[in-house]
Amino acid sequence: MCETFERIHRANLVGMGVLPLQFKDGMTRKTLNLTGHETFDVSGIEGGLKVGMDVPLTIHRRDGTSEKIILTCRIDTAEEIEYFKNGGVLQYVLRNLAHAA
Repeated sequence: MCETFERIHRANLVGMGVLPLQFKDGMTRKTLNLTGHETFDVSGIEGGLKVGMDVPLTIHRRDGTSEKIILTCRIDTAEEIEYFKNGGVLQYVLRNLAHAA
């Protein structure tokens, strides 16, 4: 999760099979009082990803409380969805090569 992505960093995350999630406008690690001691549960992607979809996230805090927020999925193209589903660009290419053989 982050407030913004540089284009190349976002693309690199997708290329490595990492889901890039972005805070909604006005939401930051500071406004959410994130300390680095939290754990997170991402939900809502079990049925598949869509470009720019909203993704629910539950923040579990050290004191036992939790908070649900909505993030934006920064997978920006249908091709990137395929990369992510395959675990990254390399795995996507290797699977396609294996199926072509």
